[in-house]
Amino acid sequence: MCGIVGLFLKDKSLEPKLGEMLTEMLITMTDRGPDSAGIAVYGQEADGQAKLTIQAAHPEASFAGLEDELCEKLGTDVTVRVIDTHAVIDLPEDKMADARAALKELRPETRVMSAGETIEIYKEVGLPGDVAKRFDIPKLTGTHGIGHTRMATESAVTTLGAHPFSTGADQCLVHNGSLSNHNSLRRALAREGVYTETENDTEVAAAYLTWKMQNGSTLGEALEAGIDDLDGFYTFVVGTKDGFGVVRDPIACKPAVMAETDQYVAFGSEYRALVSLPGIEDARVWEPEPATVYFWSH
Repeated sequence: MCGIVGLFLKDKSLEPKLGEMLTEMLITMTDRGPDSAGIAVYGQEADGQAKLTIQAAHPEASFAGLEDELCEKLGTDVTVRVIDTHAVIDLPEDKMADARAALKELRPETRVMSAGETIEIYKEVGLPGDVAKRFDIPKLTGTHGIGHTRMATESAVTTLGAHPFSTGADQCLVHNGSLSNHNSLRRALAREGVYTETENDTEVAAAYLTWKMQNGSTLGEALEAGIDDLDGFYTFVVGTKDGFGVVRDPIACKPAVMAETDQYVAFGSEYRALVSLPGIEDARVWEPEPATVYFWSH
């Protein structure tokens, strides 16, 4: 079943409240998916800097001394902010590839949640309210973000199986529905050198979009192509550094609603996820059309 929320802010005065608003929206969707939850938040870009968000099953051991070891290995200043089972590594943008290679050597048990100039992803097993509390998500600031609460149907209830999935720099995807051709598509992507880590069909969709964009497509073009290439029923909400997009399959049997004001664009699997947003009573509210790509960017 699953529940999706998304919020794209036009009004900069709301940016300090992004995490708070997303959390409240996601908690409202708890009964659509109580087994795991996650949120991707896009913050302000720092000139020449990047972020690598990682997760560990045993953070006390995995993150101990990591900052000093990375600084020595990379030959540059690195900061490691530990947040429960996750850590955000702030580093020079041109050291990203080296840092990922160093982590495989220094901490092979860790898993990358996201990488990019602005994105941070936090996800874990548990109810949305509990996950938000563990990572102090209501205090996060940013320009836009998306969230997901999951009811597992095609793979195990694990941290890696939770949404959002990120398969490219500053890209992420959440999904409500089910793909029927994800295994054949997974094999096709592997032949192109694009690999996935989990059995989740959503990760395959995310990897497909990354592959299309690596081959010259815009996000809009990749989403359009997916309407033909991805079989099944689905609603996707996709995040990028500049904004977020929404697309539903041609049948559009999964619920979805959007609202737009002068201050924001919001998405929810149900309207009740949007009712606490400021000015919602004056918003333009509509149901996204089938097989139609919507995208907003800064």
